[in-house]
Amino acid sequence: MKISFVTSIYKTADSIEAFIEQAKATADKLGMQHEIVLVNDASPDHGLKKAINFAEQDDAIAVLDLSRNYGQHKALWAGMEFATGDLVMMLDGDMEELPSWAEQFYEVMQAEGADVVYGIQKSPKGKFLYRLSRRFFYKVLSYISNFEFPHNVATARLMQRNYVDVLKRFEETEIWLVGIMHSAGFKQVPVIVEKHKTAPTKYSLPMLLQLFITAITAFSIKPLIGVFVSGLLISAAAFVYIIFLIANYLVSGIGVPGWTSVMAALIMIGGILTSFIGILAIYVGTIFLEVKQRPRSIVKTVYQDGKASTFQNWQEIRDVQETN
Repeated sequence: MKISFVTSIYKTADSIEAFIEQAKATADKLGMQHEIVLVNDASPDHGLKKAINFAEQDDAIAVLDLSRNYGQHKALWAGMEFATGDLVMMLDGDMEELPSWAEQFYEVMQAEGADVVYGIQKSPKGKFLYRLSRRFFYKVLSYISNFEFPHNVATARLMQRNYVDVLKRFEETEIWLVGIMHSAGFKQVPVIVEKHKTAPTKYSLPMLLQLFITAITAFSIKPLIGVFVSGLLISAAAFVYIIFLIANYLVSGIGVPGWTSVMAALIMIGGILTSFIGILAIYVGTIFLEVKQRPRSIVKTVYQDGKASTFQNWQEIRDVQETN
């Protein structure tokens, strides 16, 4: 049996050696062959050079160099697609999530007969506002989405090959990794983990907001239903108010004095309509990105077995090997 460890490189150059050593030691303890896939997400440090040096010394290490920065989720997806192991262990690359967790995850997988074992953070890191935003993110998502997603999910995840092959069938460009992985189904078992807080989180509030929008538009149309229902309610309220004004005029002969209330109502309705149009625009924008069918990421170069090749060449080599 073979296990693949997959992680991304982005400002994690100092953690690469420790990650590799612990991954190899963990595979030995499990009595498995191993593969280590390091995906360089256009890291601004010397992470790529360091990873290539390790790949030149060890045939079990593969380095995927992306053409630009695509973000952690797309980088990890590229590594998962490249991995060949019977088991795939996906992790953050900063050693806050440890490759040694694969031992515990594998024990749980065997005991539970699970297809996937994933980590749940015991205490998410970040400042108060960030943690509050995360809590809001998951509560709102659980309320309006069509799936029940677990909260505070870590990147760490041990997956069976049959499950990984199914994930590859998801073709959307704008991905929320946790959402896709849980919506795919199969038997998935959580494990409580304590991440080692070695550095501040790389996710800022704007990034979290972007992730929230991606998650909502990818897994729910309830905001669109909310727009429709709200429109009906506003129209009904306006109709009732018009009837009231007509009745008041017929009874007292007095129209509505002043224009302040009218302007306030117009501003309020204008703001609501603008928000609704914004929601519609987000969905239209998501459709716009998806229908173009651009690749999630582009692997510029693959470094493995002492040589550098394109990703397509490696795919051809593997096709030949599988055929033979």
